[in-house]
Amino acid sequence: MKMITWTSLENEREEEERIKGDRAVSLTCPAREAEVEETVASSNSSLAYRAIKRFSDIVIALGGLLVFGLPILVIAFLVWREDKHSPIFKQERIGKGGKPFTLYKFRSMRIDAEKGGRPQLCATEGQDPRLTKVGSFIRNHHLDEFPQLWNILRGDMSFVGYRPERQFFIDQIMEADSRYEELYEMRPGVFSEATLYNGYTDTLAKMLHRLEMDLDYIKSPSLMRDLSIIWKTSLSILSFKKF
Repeated sequence: MKMITWTSLENEREEEERIKGDRAVSLTCPAREAEVEETVASSNSSLAYRAIKRFSDIVIALGGLLVFGLPILVIAFLVWREDKHSPIFKQERIGKGGKPFTLYKFRSMRIDAEKGGRPQLCATEGQDPRLTKVGSFIRNHHLDEFPQLWNILRGDMSFVGYRPERQFFIDQIMEADSRYEELYEMRPGVFSEATLYNGYTDTLAKMLHRLEMDLDYIKSPSLMRDLSIIWKTSLSILSFKKF
């Protein structure tokens, strides 16, 4: 006669729980496998998109320097001739991973534009008294962005992304909306969907509106969307129409 002890009862209960657990796992495995496969597919798709985008950035940037080499030299000369100062403007911006980098542009303002030491946003396009004559034109038509082809080749930026901002203004944006840090997942861009439809940002309200559009972009980026942004922005520049 088999003697039933407390220990044997405990062992039986543990065995029953193990069997139930195995059954639960067996029932959920297909769903879990599907979820894992979907995650892997999404990850692979994202990696492929980023690889193709980076390759395209390099090829187009090199092509842009060759095709627009002469106009770039002409703009540089015109900016220099107006006040005999360097035509290139350098400024620290925050990019992918929250890391600072040096952004290059054609200088559109006077040398002493921020002589007080406090960062200032450019006022309504074409009406900021700090703009030079040549600077006002190239800024209104976004020709001041040409030097950022170098930023693209360096890997600081992409052709399409969010517009990089200075830490001073990021701190203000973060006080109102901490989601700004989500933008650091991608490289900032020369072209931006938010800039295309929202224009330059000269107020905090516009910055927050731009942030909403940038967040929408990084949630569902695609090569077709990038091409659409580049095409529409190029048409806007070539037709001399503001964003």
